[in-house]
Amino acid sequence: MTDARATPARRLPAEGRPVPVSTYRVQLGADLTLDDVAAQVPYLARLGVTHVYLSPVLTAAPGSTHGYDVVDHDEIAPTLGGLAALRRLADAAHGAGLGLVLDIVPNHMAVPTPVWHNRPLWSVLSEGASSPYASWFDVDWSAGEGDVLMPILGDRIGAVLARDELRLDEVDVPGDGPRTVLRYHDHVFPVLPGTEQLPLIELVERQPYRLAYWRVADEELNYRRFFDVGTLVAVRVEDPAVFDATHALVLSLLADGTLDGLRIDHPDGLADPAGYLARLREASGGAWVVVEKILQGEEQLPPDWDTAGTTGYDGLWRIQQTFVDPGGAAQLGAVMHRLTGDTSDAFPAIAEAAKREIVDGPLYAEVRRLTALAAGICREDLRLRDHTWRALEDCLVELLVAFDRYRAYVVPGQAAPAEAVDVVEQAARTARARLSPERAATMDVLVDLLLGREVGSAGLTRGRRRDELVVRFQQTCGAVTAKGVEDTAFYRWTHLVGLCEVGGEPERFALTPTDLAAWAAHLQVVSPLGMTTLTTHDTKRSEDTRARLGVLSELPHEWGELVDALRATSAPYRSALLDGRTEYLLWQTLAGTWTPEGPISADRLAEYLTKAIREAKSHTTWTTPDAAYESAVLGAARRALDDPVARDLLAAWEVRTRAAVRAASLGTKLVQLTVPGVADVYQGTEVPTVTLVDPDNRRPVDHEALAERLARLDDGAGPRDLADEKLLVTSRALRVRREVREAFVGPGSGFLPLAHSSGHSLTYARTVDGDPQVAVVATRLAAAVDRLGGWADHTVALPEGEWHDVLSDRPVAGGVVEVAPLLDRLPVALLVRAVE
Repeated sequence: MTDARATPARRLPAEGRPVPVSTYRVQLGADLTLDDVAAQVPYLARLGVTHVYLSPVLTAAPGSTHGYDVVDHDEIAPTLGGLAALRRLADAAHGAGLGLVLDIVPNHMAVPTPVWHNRPLWSVLSEGASSPYASWFDVDWSAGEGDVLMPILGDRIGAVLARDELRLDEVDVPGDGPRTVLRYHDHVFPVLPGTEQLPLIELVERQPYRLAYWRVADEELNYRRFFDVGTLVAVRVEDPAVFDATHALVLSLLADGTLDGLRIDHPDGLADPAGYLARLREASGGAWVVVEKILQGEEQLPPDWDTAGTTGYDGLWRIQQTFVDPGGAAQLGAVMHRLTGDTSDAFPAIAEAAKREIVDGPLYAEVRRLTALAAGICREDLRLRDHTWRALEDCLVELLVAFDRYRAYVVPGQAAPAEAVDVVEQAARTARARLSPERAATMDVLVDLLLGREVGSAGLTRGRRRDELVVRFQQTCGAVTAKGVEDTAFYRWTHLVGLCEVGGEPERFALTPTDLAAWAAHLQVVSPLGMTTLTTHDTKRSEDTRARLGVLSELPHEWGELVDALRATSAPYRSALLDGRTEYLLWQTLAGTWTPEGPISADRLAEYLTKAIREAKSHTTWTTPDAAYESAVLGAARRALDDPVARDLLAAWEVRTRAAVRAASLGTKLVQLTVPGVADVYQGTEVPTVTLVDPDNRRPVDHEALAERLARLDDGAGPRDLADEKLLVTSRALRVRREVREAFVGPGSGFLPLAHSSGHSLTYARTVDGDPQVAVVATRLAAAVDRLGGWADHTVALPEGEWHDVLSDRPVAGGVVEVAPLLDRLPVALLVRAVE
């Protein structure tokens, strides 16, 4: 039983504010408008969700495929149908008993082409620091002679000028009228009035911005960006005026009931996440808000954050790894070592090397700015003056590399929380071991500065530079971790590639049911209304792709033999350029996406592999592609798809693993939909969907076909295939949540593990005020169950009373029951207490 009074008030919406029971995420775009979603509402209502979860809807940069590159906070994107279409969707949803949740992006705006699409940024480029919007953007006006760096040139400025690629033009700028502009191909920039008649070189120098070679951004950028994406400029929502201006429309939609809740993109990028969330809670009247926060290891949400919880990455990897067989770790490690040379304990070293490459490359501009701040502080204080630029830079680099999470949470002027102190000091201990003893004193100074302590002259704890260093270091930590680990190391580590997921913990190869139950029980107390998910627009592989990959751990010896056979048949066409890590990624990707219908298309595979090897940055990158290497990789992949021997081998593997995949797919889904939290279903994943990293995971979904399939099941037809079975499990679990909502999101809801005799069963109940109302039984590691000859006489202890399995539509008596007859039709059971 869970005592609801133990849940922190900050984790609960205000009284009377709607709370989703479940959500269905849709990826809006030109091929899925708001009116298109309105047409899907009847299906979504029948599916059982309570809220439609919308990707960003504010006007984005021209051609945006995702909406996270916002250019106008006051407008619903015309490409999606505008405000009128959003109102129509809200009416349709409310008429069907559904609500709306919206994904918003407070951290950054786009630097679009042409820039005038972002009117505030156009104003800043027109007027510089005197623009009324100058406070909107996180620009270092003291750097670059006060000019905003615009790194958009394809070559150095001298070469561009020599080729006459810059020219003046007269255009009618929307919202600004006719004016003289400086044009570079498709890029258009404002010309400062009064400089139009100057010689071109002098004109270029007189502007409030500096046009530069795109590579300059990695070393001299003077505005904060989203990670290393120069086309996304950070927004200073810590300024109350900027917050109000950028949130007015969204808050009005919450106030008038169009929206019921919000998902906040990347709060760790903000200067003061806790302050932002407190302001948002007050402005929204305590609306349900979840945050895209990646928690590393056992890290907890900061206690002072006003949020219901995370978007569910912390649950995603735990649920997934509960369905991974720990017994397969050693054998899969041996296969990896044979192909790649990596040992099973090599991931920390790979992650460290990747982070070091990031701070020395794409994020060096951020490191340089941190060093400039620290050096300025030391230069102005006689007691700190002997700490040199190089010493400070060395210490900052090692701290960033050593940091084990996205950030600590230190607010200038406030005492650093104990956890933040521990995190920074632990990173400092690791960093010191990698530095010469001579740097120890500088590291001590830097740690004190980053924690806002008194250091240097007596009484000095605050100041513009000191405060900025505290904040900017934390913002940079997240960028280094995201780019170094998730966007680099995760593409290099191949022990079991399905573990390399956003927010994931690949070092924790597998978890036990007890591990999962302990986490779920804790979540029920500290964050019962956060989100759970298995697939998002950010996941590197869909839940079904990862389920197929997880089965490798259940059959590690057979997998090793398959890899050997695939290597043998592909030897004639595998180029010597193809390295072991990429080759092993290829074989696992094929296994993870090979269905009874065969492989994904060659084009989809090629697009994924191109992204994966460029993100890995070992042989080719986005900025410096190696055509020969990429040709070798893609050539081997296409030949493998055409190789009849390889196709037969992989088809046989799919057949061999079909039962285990079925159990993993249905089991992870049922568990995700019934553990504590608000359950999210990503579009299309109510049936098996094998997709890879974006944009592959944003492919259109045929909702009409899904509606027809669901109608047939609702009419009493039995499931014919795994798609039917997963849709059955998903729809029935969502409907149970909706009908017995008090057991899932009510103040008296609880999570109760149930006793069982086999480690291959996962069992628990959802309770209301301690009384079990729903029980879940799921098969874990079905291949092992099969090897053991079935369930034999294993049992599970259901709560006493009469139950109804909504999946097999039959009564079940409570008490100690045998697992075999309970799971004779499906590898999962969802039991609801029978009405007396």
